[in-house]
Amino acid sequence: MAFRPKPQSVTHQATTTTRGHVLSAVTAKRRLGRRLIQLYAGLALYGASSALLVEAGLGLEPWNVLHQGLAELTGLTIGVVSIIVGAVVLLLWIPMRQRPGLGTVSNVFVVGMAMDGTLALVPDAHTLAVRVPLLLAGILLNGVATGLYIAARFGPGPRDGLMTGLHRRTGRSIRLMRTAVEVAVVVTGFALGGTIGVGTLLYAVSIGPLAQLFLRMFAVPTASGGSTVVAAGTPRRAILRG
Repeated sequence: MAFRPKPQSVTHQATTTTRGHVLSAVTAKRRLGRRLIQLYAGLALYGASSALLVEAGLGLEPWNVLHQGLAELTGLTIGVVSIIVGAVVLLLWIPMRQRPGLGTVSNVFVVGMAMDGTLALVPDAHTLAVRVPLLLAGILLNGVATGLYIAARFGPGPRDGLMTGLHRRTGRSIRLMRTAVEVAVVVTGFALGGTIGVGTLLYAVSIGPLAQLFLRMFAVPTASGGSTVVAAGTPRRAILRG
C-alpha cells in the first residue's frame, strides 16, 4: 500500500487548533492570576479602609458598628470580632443552602487581619483636620476595595450571602432584606458602644455609586470575551460588603 501524506490543510488545521488550545490555557492562567491578585488586594484594602473609618471616629459602616460594639463588650480587637462574626454568619449559610467560594472564606479572615494590622500602624487622630480626610479616604478606598474583590468573581462575602440567602428563603426583596439586617446590626452595635455619625450616613449614600464605578473599572474579561462585574450568582444590589 502506497503511503499517502496527510493533506497540508488538515495538518495546518491541527497545528492551529493545538496552538489555540495552548494560548487559551495561557490566557486562562493569566486571568486566574489577575483574579487572585484582585481578590486578596481588595480584601486587604477593605480591611485597611475600615480601619481608617475607625481612626476617623466619625461613624462606621453598618457591620463595623456591630463589630466595634462587640469589641468594646468583649475586650477583643475589632478585627478579631470581625473574623468571629464572619464565621458565625457563614454558618448561617448552611440552612439556607448557600455555597461559599474562595472569596467567601478568604473574606472572613483577610479583612479582619488587615483591619487590625492597619490600626496598629496608623497613629491616633485627634483633630477634625485629620479625622475628616481619614473618613473621606476610608470611604473612597472602601469603594476601590469593593470593586476589586467582587470583580474577581470568587463568590460573595458571608454578609452579602446572608442577605441573598434570606431573599431566596423569604421571597422578600434584597433591598428589604439588606435594610432589615443592617438596621438590626447598627442598632445592636450602637447599643453596645459602636460609633455612628456623619460618616455612617456618608458611607451609606456614597458606597453604592463608588462600588459600581470600580466594579466596571476592575472587571475581569470572561472566557467568552465579555466581562462580569459581580460574583457569580450575586445580584448587583447585594454587592456592598461581604
